[in-house]
Amino acid sequence: MKPLRWLETIIILTALTLLSAYLIPAESKLVIIRYAFSVIFLFTIPGNCLINILFRKQNKLEIIEEAVLSVALSFGITSITGLFLGLSPIGLNFISVTTTLSSITLILAITAFILKNKDQKHTKQQNNNNITT
Repeated sequence: MKPLRWLETIIILTALTLLSAYLIPAESKLVIIRYAFSVIFLFTIPGNCLINILFRKQNKLEIIEEAVLSVALSFGITSITGLFLGLSPIGLNFISVTTTLSSITLILAITAFILKNKDQKHTKQQNNNNITT
């Protein structure tokens, strides 16, 4: 997937998760949508962003490896975020968790996007240099 399309997907999923979490009441029949977006967001998105930072170029992963690592890293990021929020003066509540996790995810996604673009430009320059020689 192209880096810009990937970043757009992450931003849209994060926005849909936040909108569903804040706008759909717990007593509504649409609460299943809220749970679905929340589970997808918590279990895959932060880890996927971190994987796209760590495994950019030569170390490409298979789809199964990427899925398993996404889930494992997402659990780790979510757990550490909860630990730090619980120990901080901010406290562990709905607003602090959603704000912090979405901020971390967006920071990781933007970092991955920048690194992917940098790698693509570097690869294009190398290809152009190889063609001219």
